[in-house]
Amino acid sequence: MSEAKVKKSSNSHMMEKMMNLSEFYPSLLALIVIYFMWLLAVNLFSYRKTKNLPPSPLRLPIIGNLHLIGDLPHRSLASLSKKYGPLMTVHLGNKPVVVISSAEVAKEATKIHDVSFSGKPVLLATKQLFYGRKGLIFSPYGEQWRKLRSIYVNKLLHKRMIKSFKSIRDEETAVVVESLEELSSTSQSVDLNVMFKSLANDIICNAAFGMKFRKGEFGKKILHVIEETVRLLFTFTMGEFIPWLAWTNRFNGFDAAIDKVVVTKDELLDSGIQDYVGASTLGNNFADIIFAGLYSGNTPGMSVDRDMLKATIQDVLGAGTDTTSTALGWAMTELIRQPKIMKKLRDEITEVMKEKKNITDEELDQMHYMKAVVKETLRLHSPVPIGLRETTEDVHMMGYDIPSGTMVMFNLWAICRDPACWDEPEKFIPERFLNSSIEYNGSDFQFIPFGAGRRICPGIYFATASVEHVLANLIYKFDWELANGCRGEDLDVIEKPGLAVGRKNPLLVVPKKSCI
Repeated sequence: MSEAKVKKSSNSHMMEKMMNLSEFYPSLLALIVIYFMWLLAVNLFSYRKTKNLPPSPLRLPIIGNLHLIGDLPHRSLASLSKKYGPLMTVHLGNKPVVVISSAEVAKEATKIHDVSFSGKPVLLATKQLFYGRKGLIFSPYGEQWRKLRSIYVNKLLHKRMIKSFKSIRDEETAVVVESLEELSSTSQSVDLNVMFKSLANDIICNAAFGMKFRKGEFGKKILHVIEETVRLLFTFTMGEFIPWLAWTNRFNGFDAAIDKVVVTKDELLDSGIQDYVGASTLGNNFADIIFAGLYSGNTPGMSVDRDMLKATIQDVLGAGTDTTSTALGWAMTELIRQPKIMKKLRDEITEVMKEKKNITDEELDQMHYMKAVVKETLRLHSPVPIGLRETTEDVHMMGYDIPSGTMVMFNLWAICRDPACWDEPEKFIPERFLNSSIEYNGSDFQFIPFGAGRRICPGIYFATASVEHVLANLIYKFDWELANGCRGEDLDVIEKPGLAVGRKNPLLVVPKKSCI
């Protein structure tokens, strides 16, 4: 065949392809338009079926209101609630999510309709990261959950049990104090964010296993894997709320990251359990109670396997580490930012201690301003700003209908700053808690940093006992300056996204040993 014929044939094929494409594109466009019209019709039909849902922002096809939610969902939702009310609906993809942002609504939900709001949503990450939801945190509401919670409340985290861990708090805090004294002698700076994470993890590991992991790799690795678990748990991908896009998680690295954490965590917990069993030391710690009450089959009516045991240990390690370290970080941030409050706190501690060296529980009970500082920290900076729930049955509340199986977000951050309940809610004012009976145990709905109702965090008193003990020691034994000559009023309060919202930037300080 001649070159001219070949060229003519090639041009003919190209023209034919272009004609085919010119016919294809309008068809493709028509299909896309039909698809979007179908989605819009489905959305409108869905909206009509649930027309009594709380008010909602106008939603877009496919993504719903996802475009309105930023990196700090508690702040985005708080802003939206100012326009749409303290009981509102946001559509995350095709999922309607009810958001509660005031003390009044929280009280009705967790006091009058508590059972109805006692479920936990099934997120893509929870099944894999939390052993099929076998632990307490994400376990479905039911008989097994009630029995497991009873073990937590009456045995693991009872006030008497927490008091018995005083020696552990003393021991781990003493290690931190010694380290700070060494830094003080050379005027070196330290990142308190990192120190508090390590300290909280050391206290939890010691209380959980009665064993010391500080000098080994276990503590470091379990701390890292807990941080990754929390990060992934609160990484909402498009596939989370748009199911037909779940396949994208294979390409954006989300599935691979979960698989990696699951494998690492399994190895660590199996190793920790094996080391604990091999040590053959019976003591007064969480693991003894978990083994005796759960794994040994001594809890009637409960089906317990190794995964449930690991899920329970993970709950204890993860929840305790994050809430404690986050609260400590914010407390020190606010105290450094406001020297007058710092001085008032130090004066109280010094007066109570009367030059004694070691702080006891009896002395802590006399430090009323210190307790007010901790409460105000928890109010202004709720360690976990959003509490996730799911309705277990249809609910009619405040004139609206919320169907069974609806995800519910309690914006604890917004509730604790509810202007209907607090004067100057954006300011750090510990004095508001002096001579006040308001507590964080779920009975005062304007102050529920740990949640309320049946699903309230069972580790409240373990976390607050640790925070009070560590904070009192740090303020009593050291003066604090910011690194690089910075002033307290220049210290930022920028938040880091995640399930537990701590400081985004390092908290670099220079400890100065106090003359006591």
